[in-house]
Amino acid sequence: MEERFSFLDPHGHRVAAILTVPDGGTDKISILCHGFLSSKTSSTNNALTRMLGSQSIATFRFDFFGQGESEGPFDQITVSLAVEQAHRAVELMRKRGYRHIGLMGSSFGGLVSILTASQRGDLACLALKCPVVDFAEELRLEFGDDEMAHWKATGTIPNIMGGPDRIALHYAFYEDALRQIAYAPARSITAPTVIVQGDKDEHVPLHQSRQLYDALLVKKHLELLPGADHQFTRGDDFGRMTDLIADWLISHLTG
Repeated sequence: MEERFSFLDPHGHRVAAILTVPDGGTDKISILCHGFLSSKTSSTNNALTRMLGSQSIATFRFDFFGQGESEGPFDQITVSLAVEQAHRAVELMRKRGYRHIGLMGSSFGGLVSILTASQRGDLACLALKCPVVDFAEELRLEFGDDEMAHWKATGTIPNIMGGPDRIALHYAFYEDALRQIAYAPARSITAPTVIVQGDKDEHVPLHQSRQLYDALLVKKHLELLPGADHQFTRGDDFGRMTDLIADWLISHLTG
């Protein structure tokens, strides 16, 4: 059963969401947080929804501020706002009666998930697909000094996912990201955590996942897939990534 609806974040912004519940119902759910310039219906989220549903686990997918079908101009998004929306999603699922909640995040959604999990003690597990841990560093490395200055002057960035047109994004995003580096918060995470990344990731530096792994003080696993890029473009890589994440969520939500 699939239910599409909206909820409000702490600032009153409308957040579009999809709740998918397996036949017969369940008290187990995974909340899926998409990546930057993506949406709740990303290929990863769709695949995980199918895989988890077959194991009697519901999924809750939502669009971050200004992305997909959610309210708000994208150029005003910040990491802090996205974290607030993720917290609201967890609280909403608690109110709906889900007792076992896992959190999964891709790339930007990985950063949001790390920060959210670090502030909660009620999550059964955490799964991270090529998570950004220090977005400010990633942006500096990707853009270089000249492009960073251009961003500050114009309020626009290149499309980091490869599109031809520049994207409007307030420089306040970078300033907020400097305050939302996740290494230290990760030490407060209580949920067992898996990290999956390709060792040819062209966007998120591998040292971020390694340093995150070292910071975690819980049951943890880091899997670097040989030859896989940020999007897990090859079918075998995508399949391996989704298998690893689904297996982690299933084992900790049903065990």
